[in-house]
Amino acid sequence: MEIKTPSVVALTWTLKDTLGEVLDKLDEPVEFFIGGKDLLPKIEEALQGHEPGAKIDLHLEPEDAFGDFEEQLLFLEPLALFPNGMEPGLTIEGAALPEGCNPEAPRNVLYTVTEIYPEHVVLDGNHPLSGIALRLQLKVESVREPTEAEVGSGSCGTGFFKIEVGDEGEPTAPTLH
Repeated sequence: MEIKTPSVVALTWTLKDTLGEVLDKLDEPVEFFIGGKDLLPKIEEALQGHEPGAKIDLHLEPEDAFGDFEEQLLFLEPLALFPNGMEPGLTIEGAALPEGCNPEAPRNVLYTVTEIYPEHVVLDGNHPLSGIALRLQLKVESVREPTEAEVGSGSCGTGFFKIEVGDEGEPTAPTLH
């Protein structure tokens, strides 16, 4: 079967930055819905018309992947507002930011604690891969017709490392696969 919209494709891949550092490797096939929200548009576009066994190499510029790095999504907040035990790498939903944080900080963003100082914490609302050009080597393992449930939701329940903002403006956790 050829990949078309809608369909479900099982992929394996290696994701690298432009320096060749491996960011993710998917050895076991994972299914993604074509025509929904599981894959970035440029990946879906590149997959169209391919069949199982196809190997595709993609170069994604930031604007085709996770966008440019936006400095206005960096916030320096008082450490005292946060619970003890904060560590770099911790993620916090914008809707759950403590009272007293910058009112300009969007509440529909997932923040990553990037640095902790004696009095302050740095929150970064950018996607972890924003501003980075990516190289993706994919292999199409299988293609099938989607179920009614998959068509209805526009997803197989997996996503290509996206941060989705829900209907209520609350982000969901980033996932690689």
